[in-house]
Amino acid sequence: MPKLIRLYITQCLIGFGISAVFTAGLICFDVMGLQRLVLGSSDGILGAFLIFFSNGIVFAGVQFAISVMRLKDEDAPRGGTRLPLLAQPVRVEARVKKG
Repeated sequence: MPKLIRLYITQCLIGFGISAVFTAGLICFDVMGLQRLVLGSSDGILGAFLIFFSNGIVFAGVQFAISVMRLKDEDAPRGGTRLPLLAQPVRVEARVKKG
């Protein structure tokens, strides 16, 4: 498996793990009455899953972005030798309107 794909999968798993802890914390501490809503409604499990999944997507994206930005750049030279740009004089005809 390519290194970048492995990196993406591991960062997604970490992001969804953080989301699980975050969602459990929201429900456990009854933030904004969320525990009563989830446990008191027949569709509460669906709501908890949607909170988990949406936060998982966000946290996984952030995890992957941070890990990609921290990757080491290759030190190999790229693009060959650059030559300096030298200005070359060019003859331009000037036209003047009379009167």
